[in-house]
Amino acid sequence: MPLTLRARNLFRIVLRHPLVAWLLDLQLLLELFVTVNLAILAGDIVLAHSVNQFRRAAEYIPLYFSMAAPILLAMAILVKWRWNFQAAWRDLGFFVGGLSILIGLAGVLYHLESSFFAERTLRSLTYAAPFVAPLAYTGLGFLLILNRLVLARSIEWARWVILLANGGFFGNFVLSLTDHATNGFFANTEWIPVVSSALATGFLTVPIVMPVTRRYLDLTLLVLGLQACVGLLGFWFHLRMNLYAPGATLLERSVYGAPIMAPLLFPNLVGLALLGLWSLAAALPQENMTARPSLIGSWISWSA
Repeated sequence: MPLTLRARNLFRIVLRHPLVAWLLDLQLLLELFVTVNLAILAGDIVLAHSVNQFRRAAEYIPLYFSMAAPILLAMAILVKWRWNFQAAWRDLGFFVGGLSILIGLAGVLYHLESSFFAERTLRSLTYAAPFVAPLAYTGLGFLLILNRLVLARSIEWARWVILLANGGFFGNFVLSLTDHATNGFFANTEWIPVVSSALATGFLTVPIVMPVTRRYLDLTLLVLGLQACVGLLGFWFHLRMNLYAPGATLLERSVYGAPIMAPLLFPNLVGLALLGLWSLAAALPQENMTARPSLIGSWISWSA
């Protein structure tokens, strides 16, 4: 038996192990993605609302939700993938997803009271409360509902996931542009996330609106790899700035200085987009076998 055939057979045996099969379950992976992100948002809310010491009671609502929602979703994951209670998983997901959408939209309305909408100046825009930031809750809520209404590994599921990931990259474009405008783009490197997020938005728009080949998805993978590198580089730049900025503690410098967690949204969205591309590639018709195989096509054929 050829060595490559042996390796392929061994790889398929490993993939059929129950634990590995769970890790390759796109529906489960999307559920875990939402659960982890809602938990992370709790820390982000603490940092963001610490600027005014949670001046209004309403600012605690997303914090309490981000603390409770991951617990409910963990229960939902157990009842479906451990005990196969589909109805309980569905209802818990609809409940958490609906609340997440409402909290996101309510947060946008809450942030509309920022100085930008009172003064309507460019300066107030760069210093205004990030009124699009709460839409992260709305996007995560839609992912939960999508995961229950659309069949996983279908083209429709893939395109919806890519659409929501693309919305995140567009949000990154807006936030990178406005946040870095606060210091007039003092460093040239501050343009990197603006350009890269615009590039990702353009590439991810294509598979949403028209059929694509696996070769195009290969190029999209390279663009997403660039986004992950930009996020890690931005994390280092923000961390280094806070390490040397004046302030009593690193925590205070992180609250009032460069947001060190913000650049990590790039690799986070890369993970979400990869789920959609994986599902889309698996649903695409087989290309000409005489052509050179694509990277994502090779992964699909090995894991099939």
